[in-house]
Amino acid sequence: MKIRLAAYLQPDSIVDGEGIRTVIWTQGCPHHCFGCQNPETWDFDGGAEVEIDEVKRIIDGLKGQDGITFSGGDPMMQPAACAEIAKYARSKGLNIWCYTGYDYETLLKLAKTKKEYMDFLKQIDVLVDGKFILEQKTFNAIFRGSSNQRIIDVPASLKNNRVELVKKYLTKKPYSNRERVTGVYI
Repeated sequence: MKIRLAAYLQPDSIVDGEGIRTVIWTQGCPHHCFGCQNPETWDFDGGAEVEIDEVKRIIDGLKGQDGITFSGGDPMMQPAACAEIAKYARSKGLNIWCYTGYDYETLLKLAKTKKEYMDFLKQIDVLVDGKFILEQKTFNAIFRGSSNQRIIDVPASLKNNRVELVKKYLTKKPYSNRERVTGVYI
């Protein structure tokens, strides 16, 4: 099986989820959000196809990573390939985050007719859902670009049959001018 990637895997990210993460940049996105930070990932024929086994070999060589983050593009456009990679990464002790322009409720509807969506959802620990909306862009929401996006605890949501947000990310801490300049939290 192959996956279409927008870029090489990016280790050591500290902005694409909690901890130190390797980002898998998928290629292809139907959402075309105005103000998207990665519009080069929209084209479904862009990037390059890579064998899943090659991605697994790269995962085997990772050091000092807490998890894998699927981003893009929209990883939900390749749910079977992403599910296989996520399952492998979990077997290596890595946690899984995923960014998608779809909302969680839509993904559940898709999962009722296409098994690969549920297969992928079951591998995800944290899902950041929803389109990026430029008018709702915020610097006060950790791990999200716009305030409409949610940080969802997928295992708890599947278990309880309702959206369960990751509570530690619910509080907003307004940034001071000093933080913007220095990057120091006071």
